[in-house]
Amino acid sequence: MSFSHLSHLECGRCGAAHTADRPHNLCETCGSPLLARYDLAAIRATLRPADLAHRPPDLWRYHELLPVGHRDAVVTLGEGMTPLLPMARYGERIGLPRLMMKDEGLIPTGSFKARGAAVGVSRAAELGIKQLAMPTNGNAGAAWSVYGARAGLATTIVMPADAPEITRRECVAAGADLRLVDGLISDAGRMVGELVAREDGRGQAGGASDRVIFDASTLKEPYRVEGKKTMGLEIVEQLGWRTPDVIIYPTGGGVGLIGIHKAMNELAELGWITGVPPRLVAVQAAGCAPIVRAFERGERESEFWAGSHTVAFGINVPRPLGDFLILEALAETSGTAISVGDDELLDDLRTVAALEGAFVCPEGAAAFTAARKLRESGWIAEDDRVVVLNTGTGLKYPQTVPVDTPVLPAPA
Repeated sequence: MSFSHLSHLECGRCGAAHTADRPHNLCETCGSPLLARYDLAAIRATLRPADLAHRPPDLWRYHELLPVGHRDAVVTLGEGMTPLLPMARYGERIGLPRLMMKDEGLIPTGSFKARGAAVGVSRAAELGIKQLAMPTNGNAGAAWSVYGARAGLATTIVMPADAPEITRRECVAAGADLRLVDGLISDAGRMVGELVAREDGRGQAGGASDRVIFDASTLKEPYRVEGKKTMGLEIVEQLGWRTPDVIIYPTGGGVGLIGIHKAMNELAELGWITGVPPRLVAVQAAGCAPIVRAFERGERESEFWAGSHTVAFGINVPRPLGDFLILEALAETSGTAISVGDDELLDDLRTVAALEGAFVCPEGAAAFTAARKLRESGWIAEDDRVVVLNTGTGLKYPQTVPVDTPVLPAPA
């Protein structure tokens, strides 16, 4: 049996097909993100869900649906199969007794970005790429630095100077070339583009496979989304090959939401799930909500969000490259988009920790706030099975919980 059934790449906008045997950035026809496509008929003929039960508990258990062609090309730190936890006490508090949390804080590097890095770095190394560059709000850069080091690839990471301090230290510890910019992730992205063009002896005239430094920006390479889609595969498997009613996802670049939607479509085509797909919810911060604004206007693309700011730094993306794919996923699943305030999410961060013992990241807290607000509005029903994605550990954001406790003198 083939380790991967990857067949080709397809443009998410115009549908143009591209070969998968060399590196690609964006569609050569229209400049939009490319998505990996698989020979699902071959998988359906040779693999059954029950076959996965005897495989190791990591994301590579789904290797037929992942793009890495050979087992020995896998770069791994044991990522995947994070717990799907009942949140009974918080769920009871907000009127959702069937609320669950997919806890990505327990994955290597402490965030779900490890999924995209594991698959993206593995495929990059397999295709002969030696050096990567990418903009990041912090966690993705940390993950790609760590997995790049494990694969023996050089990495250049550009992040806003305001990014969480621990993510900068992770990059440095892994030997990455870290560069800080006084600006947003959009500014970091422009710096990466300039770096790639400058360092590439062929300039922009060369193909992606000829580049000295490969641009691994969000959705500018097609394989990060494949790692992220394994969250959707795991949720379904952990629920006994049943889908939840609602999946709530904190949305910046939106790769995870796009990936979960892709996973559900592939599982449906395989015949491994049936019925109505889960309604997807894109959660954004009130201070940076381009997807929410576009969704409410009925638009198919977003506009740049000027002056963006939020304590949930990972979702501070003024305009995601894959905005049309996010909005398409919401439309196709009868989902919605909602924004939450910083004060609200920080309150829920503390409440979730106090009731459930889970120190979630601010982005994950935003998803819990969304669950509460959508229950209050009636968009989510009391008996709905709801999965919230906590995308990282709160330990990376110690400033979200101020400690104002006096120091007592030691006993005599």
